Amino acid sequence: MTTSSALPSDVQPAKELRFGRIPILNVSPVVGCGRFPAKAVPGEDLVIGATVFREGHDLVGATAVLYDAAGDEVQRHRMHPVGQGLDRWAGQLRPEAVGSFSFAVEGWADLYGTWHHNAEVKIDAGVDVELMLAEGAALFEAAADGRPEEDARILRETAGTMRDTAQDPRVRLEASGRSELTQVLDREPIRDLVTSSDRFPINVERERAGRGAWYEFFPRSEGASFDPATQTWTSGTFRTAAHSLDRVAAMGFDVIYLPPIHPIGTTHRKGPNNTLVAGEQDPGSPWAIGAPEGGHDAIHPDLGTFEDFDHFVDAAGRRGLDVAIDLALQASPDHPWVKEHPEWFTTRIDGTIAYAENPPKKYQDIYPLNFDNDYEGLSREILRIVRMWISHGVKIFRVDNPHTKPLRFWEWLIATVNEEDPDVVFLAEAFTRPPMMHALGMAGFQQSYTYFTWRNTRTEIEEYFHEVSRETAAFFRPNFFVNTPDILTEFLQYGGPPAFKIRAVLASTASPLWGMYAGFELYEHVARPGAEEYLDNEKFEFKQRDFALAEAQDRSLAPYITRLNQIRRSHPSLGDLQNLTVHSSTDEATVVYSKHKQERLSDPRSKDTLIIVVNTDPHSARECTVTLDLDALHLDPEDFNEDGTFWVDDLISGQSWRWGQYNYVRLDAHYEPAHILSVRRAK
Repeated sequence: MTTSSALPSDVQPAKELRFGRIPILNVSPVVGCGRFPAKAVPGEDLVIGATVFREGHDLVGATAVLYDAAGDEVQRHRMHPVGQGLDRWAGQLRPEAVGSFSFAVEGWADLYGTWHHNAEVKIDAGVDVELMLAEGAALFEAAADGRPEEDARILRETAGTMRDTAQDPRVRLEASGRSELTQVLDREPIRDLVTSSDRFPINVERERAGRGAWYEFFPRSEGASFDPATQTWTSGTFRTAAHSLDRVAAMGFDVIYLPPIHPIGTTHRKGPNNTLVAGEQDPGSPWAIGAPEGGHDAIHPDLGTFEDFDHFVDAAGRRGLDVAIDLALQASPDHPWVKEHPEWFTTRIDGTIAYAENPPKKYQDIYPLNFDNDYEGLSREILRIVRMWISHGVKIFRVDNPHTKPLRFWEWLIATVNEEDPDVVFLAEAFTRPPMMHALGMAGFQQSYTYFTWRNTRTEIEEYFHEVSRETAAFFRPNFFVNTPDILTEFLQYGGPPAFKIRAVLASTASPLWGMYAGFELYEHVARPGAEEYLDNEKFEFKQRDFALAEAQDRSLAPYITRLNQIRRSHPSLGDLQNLTVHSSTDEATVVYSKHKQERLSDPRSKDTLIIVVNTDPHSARECTVTLDLDALHLDPEDFNEDGTFWVDDLISGQSWRWGQYNYVRLDAHYEPAHILSVRRAK
């Protein structure tokens, strides 16, 4: 039952009216006033919000509606009020397919809610009792028209009860609130004065754009060998690196990320630990791209040929792994571009080309690009390179320092590539000012590195989790890397093995995207003095690691990481970003948060709820009382035991406990610093 409230045809407003009959304000998620789409992946629950109200005291309702690219409605769900007295409404939409969608919020007069509220007040006071019941009967009879047979029967049966004067008025009123009826009205409310907001865009991309576990290794180190007699290294190749894919896949990762695989320049090549002088055997930094053998469209000869690379990509695919490569838009002094297109760089007043600097760091082996001298020519060349690698099976590009290139370039490049191949994903490696990081997401980057690596205290973690899951989730997808070749935080340097467990649990459970660089599972933690970088950094030399021996000697975190990735795959609540709720504890080092998802929209009992409790102090045991927001756990009456508790099962230790609103917790970082608790549902 819906009606509209248009102005009479002979009344012309002085200007276009901005308010509908039911005011709808502050709709979210709306990115850049609707200029950019919100992000989603299939099956992800998008939190829809709006302020909806009306004049007077009559009640209103709100509905979130999803539309496909053709403008046809594909989904609608009722919203619910949040925040007492704020007229704020929230709901969820779950797009199920890749493509362009839009959404709107409908506000409407809630005829049933208004009648039921007034009837309760008046009948309780003995005022207009039969009149109120007669109005209810008329409301239900009118609403029955055009409904499915069973729903219409329930409505007409309720109307008959309203008119049955032989029954007590209170009994008749109670019939109007029975669950059988309210379920009918939840599915299709009795609405009047329906008003819609504008429609706002949503871009639904393939699952790997928003979900996945990343693992990074240097292919030249995988299978590399050292000859003590000659003191020489033999580089690993794509063929030898392919043998390491079983290890990566066995740990449950989804993406294997390779640093740059192109020829490396020799001019100003960096030596071990970023020294300015390289020896004859030093391989150089892969990010110093370009040599006589070629540039961004070539493969380093030591790694093999394109045939070898194609073999690697195929081997990864057979193991369920996507291959991501580095798109580092910079050049060594030996790159063919330097001679062929000097206009693509910045020439200083002394005639030299400016090298990269991030004071006090200097990168004499790298020339940054300058888009302002030949924007179109440089843009076309980069598009050609990206398309070439796509033709070799690459669907994911980790982009190095995108914040040093124009935003309009990224918007154009990503849109152009995704128009041809929507499966291609771009990850922004931009550790810079938040506005730029956020704008890169708006420009099209499907995911981004974050400041998670440096958020270590309880307060820092809680604030950052709230930011990325609530404030920026519509346009900024966080990939929580625990380390990189450039980043070894003090927390990992001095926290011992417990610190590695703590960071892995936080990263893998708080975000649907997380990643690690090889060596993390071996607790590598020795830093170059005075820096947050690894000593004997793999960026500048080969590394040999015996992962199998470390695991056999119980010196590896690999089994723990494997378990975390198994939990991620088994629990759909960990696949969403916006469903994170922070709970409280009495200890300044203990972080508590939960994630909840109803797996099947048609089955209210298909609930997956996890409670994660982490001791963020790697040096000690912590005790506290955890206080839970029970509403965030979406418990049903049958989930509770007779004493008001419910069962939780620890997915790490295998233990089970009865929990309630208040719970004692003790976590010893040297034994097990975290609980990942699955809320047990009644069968």
